[in-house]
Order: sequence, then structure tokens, then C-alpha cells
Amino acid sequence: MPVTIVAYITHWCPDCVRSRRVLQRFGLPFVEIDIEKTPSAEDAMRAINGGSGKVPTILIESDAGRRVLIEPGDHELTDALRATAQPHRE
Repeated sequence: MPVTIVAYITHWCPDCVRSRRVLQRFGLPFVEIDIEKTPSAEDAMRAINGGSGKVPTILIESDAGRRVLIEPGDHELTDALRATAQPHRE
């Protein structure tokens, strides 16, 4: 399974800008969804993060599993990306 990263954001959120920079620096492709511009995106985000309206919410899915980060700090996001990028061993 390829790595899938979805970042639920808003355009005015400084934490979203910071998380975008971390994702860009890491170099894995990701999809960014603005919950204020995309119909039903906020509902989708709340469905994966336990009902929270906090952004950024970042969904990372890979062979290693599924991880949801809510308002992650730079280190938390970087650690999650590193764990995702490492080969999965059985």
C-alpha cells in the first residue's frame, strides 16, 4: 500500500502553515483539504479525528497502519512521517 497523507486545514491557521512546511520538507506527496472551502470536508475530518474541529488534522495511512494527528507539533509530525517512510517488516 502506498503512503497516503491528507492534511485537513484552513487558510487562516498558522499551525496549518507550519505543518504544510514540515510535509513539504519531508518530501512525501500529500493532499491538502481546506475544510472551509470543500463541501463536507469538515464532516469527513471530524469522522476520522473523534469529532474534533481542530486543524490541522493530518491522516497518514500506509502498510504500517493508520495514524491521525490533531494539531501536531513539528517533532510529532516529523516522527510520524519517519515511521511511515520506513520499510514495514513482518
